[in-house]
Amino acid sequence: MAALKRLSTCSGGNMDWRDPRLRELWKQKNIPVVFRRSSPDPLLLRLPYATDNFEWIRGDRRHKPKWNSQFSAWEVPVAWFDEITAKVLRRFGKAYVIQLYKKHQKCAPACWNAKGLHCECSCMGARHGTGHPQGRWHEVSDTFAFSWGPKQYACRLLSSLSGQ
Repeated sequence: MAALKRLSTCSGGNMDWRDPRLRELWKQKNIPVVFRRSSPDPLLLRLPYATDNFEWIRGDRRHKPKWNSQFSAWEVPVAWFDEITAKVLRRFGKAYVIQLYKKHQKCAPACWNAKGLHCECSCMGARHGTGHPQGRWHEVSDTFAFSWGPKQYACRLLSSLSGQ
């Protein structure tokens, strides 16, 4: 998997396409967007145009990406999240990831020791897979977490370290 660096995080309540920040991010065409909607909806993958996008996304997989004309994006299975995000980072160097998180959920060793890219805790990936963070952390268990609010969508910009 590509080494990742979290560059920025922006959050903004429930997924609302009337939100100008979200519309602007979705409409831009230079940086790919991986949108992990609530299950069981497939991922939406918005890429800069290339004639080989279908073949590149599919690779040697049995399932085929499906074009969603409503969102002008590819639909792929949620199970592809980690692999397709890493693949996008290798090809493009950067990607926006939009996914659900819980605003007041606390971070835990399960996040710090994670192997994949999916992060739902309030760190939004800042400490994801980094090992034990610096500072005074009081560990209750591997999965200790609070959740005081409803799930919301948030966005983070990932960059491959080799793409700096």
